[in-house]
Amino acid sequence: MTQFRTGRRAAAAIVTAALLVPLTACGGNGDTKKDEGATKSGGSAAKADLTVLAASSLTDVFKKAGAVYEKEHPGTEVHFSFAGSQELASQVKNGAPADALVTADTKTMDGLKADAGKPTVIAKNRLVIATGAGNPKKIENLKDLTDSKLKVVLAAPEVPVGRYSKQVLDAQKLTVKPVSQEPNVRAVLSKVELGEADAGLVYKTDAATAPDKVDAVDIPDAQNAVASYPAATLKSSRHSAAAAAFVTWLSTPEAQKILRQAGFQKP
Repeated sequence: MTQFRTGRRAAAAIVTAALLVPLTACGGNGDTKKDEGATKSGGSAAKADLTVLAASSLTDVFKKAGAVYEKEHPGTEVHFSFAGSQELASQVKNGAPADALVTADTKTMDGLKADAGKPTVIAKNRLVIATGAGNPKKIENLKDLTDSKLKVVLAAPEVPVGRYSKQVLDAQKLTVKPVSQEPNVRAVLSKVELGEADAGLVYKTDAATAPDKVDAVDIPDAQNAVASYPAATLKSSRHSAAAAAFVTWLSTPEAQKILRQAGFQKP
């Protein structure tokens, strides 16, 4: 009888052990730490679906950069949401699910210190005067924009490109009365492309995306403003390691080459 009980206990112990093995394999704290370590070291654990909030002026270049990044990081998908930086900041403050943020100015990013990690400037930009193809109104400089006969469109003052525009016009003591104030730089460019405006102040890189529809009149450096693009991870991200990897990649030679080819300046 004693031998029977002993045998039964041994059998139960074996069954219990067998049940525990799969549970351990499914991932306890040890496996979680292992995954985190692999992620930090660039291992396969850094796979994720990332949502990146980015300034409108980055639309074309980031689509290209995102495709390159995905090719180099199989299993990771990068989804972009483009809008004016002030709108993106509002989304972040309202808890929109996202992993990283890139704005067209440091002021907007500085206002999100409680929501974002330490930012890194990845590129710079300058303004140009966008006109219709062939520059039919013969606009040559900022002063020409004060002509009341011209339909000039600017970005709203709370938008980074709108602030930069105000900055350069105020510095030259010029008063321009826009026919509309748009929510982002792409909206300004669109007005000029469609012939709804004779001219508008946009980033150099935006004018370069529509060479057949607009001309770009350069603004001398001494009269221009430099736009900085800081990138940072968001503290609410559910894929913090993968988001950090993407933000870090934006400063690599490969990513910087893509930005230079699109007309962005070195950070």
